[in-house]
Amino acid sequence: METELKRIAEIVSKKPEYKLQTITHIINVENLKESHRKMNGNKAVGVDDTTKAKYNENLEENLKQLIARMKRQEYKPQPSRRTYIPKDGSNKLRPLGIPAYEDKLVQDVIRQVLNTIYEPLFLNCSYGFRPKRNQHDAIKELNTIIMAKTRYVVEVDIRGFFDNVDHEWMMKFLQERIEDPNFLRLIKRFLKAGIMEEGKYFDTEKGAAQGGSISPILSNIYLHYVLDLWFEKKIKKDSNGDAHMVRYADDFVCTFQIKKEAEEFLRNLRERLNKFGLEIAEEKTKILEFGRFAESNRKERGEGKPEKFDFLGFTHICGKTYKGNFRVERITSKKKLKVKRAVMRDWFKKEMHKPVDQIIKALNSKLVGHYRYYGISGNSQQINKFRYEAIRRLFWTLNRRSQKHSYTWDDYKIKILARMPIKPTKIYVNMYL
Repeated sequence: METELKRIAEIVSKKPEYKLQTITHIINVENLKESHRKMNGNKAVGVDDTTKAKYNENLEENLKQLIARMKRQEYKPQPSRRTYIPKDGSNKLRPLGIPAYEDKLVQDVIRQVLNTIYEPLFLNCSYGFRPKRNQHDAIKELNTIIMAKTRYVVEVDIRGFFDNVDHEWMMKFLQERIEDPNFLRLIKRFLKAGIMEEGKYFDTEKGAAQGGSISPILSNIYLHYVLDLWFEKKIKKDSNGDAHMVRYADDFVCTFQIKKEAEEFLRNLRERLNKFGLEIAEEKTKILEFGRFAESNRKERGEGKPEKFDFLGFTHICGKTYKGNFRVERITSKKKLKVKRAVMRDWFKKEMHKPVDQIIKALNSKLVGHYRYYGISGNSQQINKFRYEAIRRLFWTLNRRSQKHSYTWDDYKIKILARMPIKPTKIYVNMYL
């Protein structure tokens, strides 16, 4: 598959306006077999109730039959099995669609093809689900922008983006680069495959179900045309002051030097999104004064401290260095912290009867993951608090297991923590380099 993808990459690089006409053949037995080999065998199963191990029992025949159905155009993706995960900062649940196993394989090949076609076309403002780009890169770029000429930030939330992607527009966007009708037909069938929930089937006339491996790249393609190109070619071009956007999937913020242009952008954004079946969550969208002059300007007007905004799990604050110079400070957002605490509490309940050394080993692994993301410059106090909460929660959990073997705090520190230390906090990302 590597050779085939390289050939596509060369065509896209040399002929950026060329529409690819024959790419369905890349979905073949060998490439599906490679996707099968890399597939995580512990992932949740779809409506077919088929695991990687079960599919592997008759792998060659299964893949041959799958390709034969594709050639006869009889292959139709099965409905995704709907499940729910907690949504950040609330009691609401976020829906996920788990594809059937062989649909996961087909999606994986399609994903690799789409990534190869579109990655060279995506703009620098886009960071989500792209190679060698992550949330920290997006935050660093935003920091650089704000430290330059930013005076206003537009914090935007798209209401239910993944549930409201318009299928017809999605197909039109794909047709800008792809002319292979069989390949396009496959993607449309995935979009319209439907959802199974508690034995009932539901049509998917719109949306791109989260849970499948193609939904991230499809979302990037959709927002590339709906948002990124529009901002780059229209908003920035028409602005007299600095204007920038940083986007991670459907989470994005825009910065402006001139307030009037920020206000005009937000008005136009509503119309732009509505055209493509999307809308702004007004209660989560606002324009705020932010940047090196925000504090002094607000003080002159007799107003309070500059407002804060959330982006990618951090609350961004107008702060100062030890020398009194402006800088952006970031702490873990209250919404994310609430979710993290709830997850930690539930995890301890689930694990409480396991051996202590196993619990602490797993806890340390989870804490390191937390530090790696939230361990950025200026956030040490927050991650230290989270670590201390984990230590207190472990103490409470161990004492709940048995009244006969309960610990005092001093016993706990000597007999447990001294022997099996909890990982100390660490700052992994320096935002000011």
